[in-house]
Amino acid sequence: MTRHGLHRITRFRSGPRRKAIAIGVVGGSVVAGIVATMMPLLASDDLSIRAAADTTATAVSQDGDNAAKTTLATCATRCDGNPRGGREAVIEFAVTTVPAAAVNIRATLRVHAWQQFAATVTAHASPLSARESRPPLTSAAGAALDSVTSVAKGLNEWDVSKLVTGNGTWTVSLAQSGLESRIYWASAENRNPDLRPSLRISYDLGAKPSPVTTTRPAPPPSPSASPTTAAPKPSPTIAPTRTATPSASGTLPSGKCGSVSDKLVPSCGAWWGMYSPAGAAGGWDHGKAVTDVESQVGRKFDIVHRYHDFSNSGSNGAFPDAYESQQMREGRLMFFAWESRDFSAGTTLKWSDVYGGKQDETIDAVAGRIRAAGVPVFIGFDHEPEDEPNKGSDADFVRAWRYVHERFASAGATNAVWVWTMMGWSGHYSRYAGLYPGDRYVDWVAYDPYNFHVCNGSTVWKSPSTTVGGFYRWLDDNGIGAGKPRMLAEFGTNFDSSDPGAKQRWFQEFPAALKAHPKIKAAIYFNSAGMTSRTSTCDMTMNHDASAVAGFAQAGKDSYLRQPTGGSR
Repeated sequence: MTRHGLHRITRFRSGPRRKAIAIGVVGGSVVAGIVATMMPLLASDDLSIRAAADTTATAVSQDGDNAAKTTLATCATRCDGNPRGGREAVIEFAVTTVPAAAVNIRATLRVHAWQQFAATVTAHASPLSARESRPPLTSAAGAALDSVTSVAKGLNEWDVSKLVTGNGTWTVSLAQSGLESRIYWASAENRNPDLRPSLRISYDLGAKPSPVTTTRPAPPPSPSASPTTAAPKPSPTIAPTRTATPSASGTLPSGKCGSVSDKLVPSCGAWWGMYSPAGAAGGWDHGKAVTDVESQVGRKFDIVHRYHDFSNSGSNGAFPDAYESQQMREGRLMFFAWESRDFSAGTTLKWSDVYGGKQDETIDAVAGRIRAAGVPVFIGFDHEPEDEPNKGSDADFVRAWRYVHERFASAGATNAVWVWTMMGWSGHYSRYAGLYPGDRYVDWVAYDPYNFHVCNGSTVWKSPSTTVGGFYRWLDDNGIGAGKPRMLAEFGTNFDSSDPGAKQRWFQEFPAALKAHPKIKAAIYFNSAGMTSRTSTCDMTMNHDASAVAGFAQAGKDSYLRQPTGGSR
């Protein structure tokens, strides 16, 4: 984690572990035994489709003609004291430009509200006509598609993929509950085109995947098999068990969710991950640091993220260590963020040391252990290199990345899945093309978005969609890593001391933000203060209070983040 505009403050421990900011493990629920055939990840440009027609369905005679208004309205059945005052916003879209070869179609409805409200608004497939001036409100609502449990000021998003399956005319109604007062939304007639209702559609291009057979990883070992809290010294021969039991579903239907590519890309939805630092108080138990959080949120994480150094010793440098080997056996994917420094010694390497051959022994030893793991793992070399001025130039970073990649290939560590991780800060946009090693050397493109709020001196509260959207759009516009899956290698949010429920809502809204940015196929929470300090107005951890935990737990229950082949089973 780096606060944009400030250099990273690196603090080192004199003990055998890692820097005190405790940046964390790359982990991943490796799908043992899966033979995955996924369509080529050739993602299209997102389509943004404006509403063809909209209106407000109502039972209130005084409402009159609703067809040409600049606002739409929703209200509960009992509304403003009227027991029959219900209203629904009805919006029609004409979709005509989705290619015939499109698969994995994702559709997100976006509608603007001017104020924040404590109300639940559910999107339904609608039998009503959006072209009528005042359609009667009936009880015959179509199937519920998605809900927002609180209305945000600005754009609100609903996943309507169950309805929008390709080209055609699609009509959606928004129905309100939990608040007996009207909520007004921008209509297609609003003078600001950016506020008008829209349908965001994305898809993949390619032949549908053939049926694949999946197997589940073996059940977790008994507690007696867990690593001890002593500093683990894993042998390169340690590898996850390959024993597996057949899944209940057996063969996955063609075109359905559940397949995973050899580069760990899920066919739909996204992986859900966690960096949770271990500490002296917990005996430096990197396994318990993760399972404690899993117990809090009620699910296993798909990906476990940890940071390692070039010491090639102890749990800092001799990875995968015993904890990570255990986590892989239990069905998690590992993400190793590998930094060219020595955490305990407090020293930083230069990239020229790496590509100049001075670290070959360490690189080859790590490559051997990765190869011996026998399952795909995420690995990244020097995350956020744009914030490492002492290591060398951007060109030096690219040369070092390629050198490490080539040595892994020569060592037969072809199960390494390479994740290029940038800060994603706009202040460095001019540098990212020069920091990109090239498509041949990169499997995933990752960045680290945060809603710091006051933690970095700002007063701006960014929604999840705003938080993740900036660099996402920049990548689209500039073609860096085109066609590659994207990952939030770190993400996080502060709380708002003036609004105690803001952090909970932020987490609750996070799945919708991912659905609106479907090239993001993995999101990993950075559960540490990192560069920030815990104060009365700043705490970036997801479990600093019960409401934040509840919001994060709710996000993790979203079907988009519960892969049938991942740790969330």
